[in-house]
Amino acid sequence: MIYDRLLDLSNLLKYKSFFLFGPRASGKTSLINRQLSNARVFDLLDMDTYARLTREVKIIEQSIQNQQEVIVIDEVQKMPSLLNEVHRLMNTYKSVRFLLTGSSARSLRKRGVNLLAGRAWQAEMFPLVSSEITDFDLVAYINKGGLPDIYSSNHPREDLRSYVNTYLKEEVQAEALTRNLSAFSHFLDAIALSNAQELNFDSLASDCGVSPVTLKNYVQILEDTLLGFPLPGFRKTKTRKAISRAKHYLFDLGVTNQLCKRGEIMLGSELFGSAFEHFIILETRAWNSYSRNYHELFYWRSTSKFEVDLIIGSLAAIEIKSTNLVQDKHLKGLRALKEEGLIKKYIIVSLDPEHRKTKDGIEIMPWDVYLQGLWGSRQESLHWGDPLMLQ
Repeated sequence: MIYDRLLDLSNLLKYKSFFLFGPRASGKTSLINRQLSNARVFDLLDMDTYARLTREVKIIEQSIQNQQEVIVIDEVQKMPSLLNEVHRLMNTYKSVRFLLTGSSARSLRKRGVNLLAGRAWQAEMFPLVSSEITDFDLVAYINKGGLPDIYSSNHPREDLRSYVNTYLKEEVQAEALTRNLSAFSHFLDAIALSNAQELNFDSLASDCGVSPVTLKNYVQILEDTLLGFPLPGFRKTKTRKAISRAKHYLFDLGVTNQLCKRGEIMLGSELFGSAFEHFIILETRAWNSYSRNYHELFYWRSTSKFEVDLIIGSLAAIEIKSTNLVQDKHLKGLRALKEEGLIKKYIIVSLDPEHRKTKDGIEIMPWDVYLQGLWGSRQESLHWGDPLMLQ
């Protein structure tokens, strides 16, 4: 199935050349084929292309026909030395735009290669978000996740199993990111079970049978290869002391389910509640990047056990509950944080069908209303510099 993606490559490339990073199978190549059909594409996963560029790098320059050309180098981390040539071409052909894609920024940073000295900006590609799926089904998404080929698959569990095994083989082993693939595989299982929890490196290292230093390296590999991301603790509160440890999330619900060996997640179950929280955070993170707002995202927990699941800069504090009837007991964390006066909006996102507001100004928002606030109408494409829809 073909999905209309919100990321507009042509619009981005009006401003600058770009690095486009995204997890394997998130849809980067399909997006390029659909949106940049006239671009000259060098796919480094194609062995013939790789071999030819290894022998003669000036093939790229020889392909440039005019100053309005778009040149795509797909999976650029496979040949980081090409960036020196790209840098030279950017200086020579001022109006030519380059799109440099990859599923791992780690290889580029680790090898200390030329990252084009700021001449190319960065964008991210995520798995499908709700607004990109015309027949979106919350329970189906909670179970399958958002990788395009898996969401539309008739056999998502088999495809997820294959994805996890292939990713380990092709990304971690082929890139030689760790010599002990077995230990890293065990770590992936453990970090998935710790999804949405505060990371205690000593405890998790003990569970994995590795040193805390090795564990921190594994977490860094996970983030550099775009499989996971941290959600730092919000520390600006004065009245109530905050916990500073970060939580950690995996990039996709389906991959998380596969690593945790979960069966079908049913509406109303405890597993559904934690997956629903994960879903809302993934949607908000993707919106934050696609709209190029780049608010800092946090969670908040006080030492006295008050907690708010997500904070979007100073814009909004979000509590996420899978209940279909929000009551006062669900608002304790938001009310405790509201006393600090640091955030503009206070929202609880839930399965409650009623959109309403409490006397003290906390907005009770159905999940689909919240997502409409993020993404807007399906008929509207997301463009550079759109105003914040939550404001």
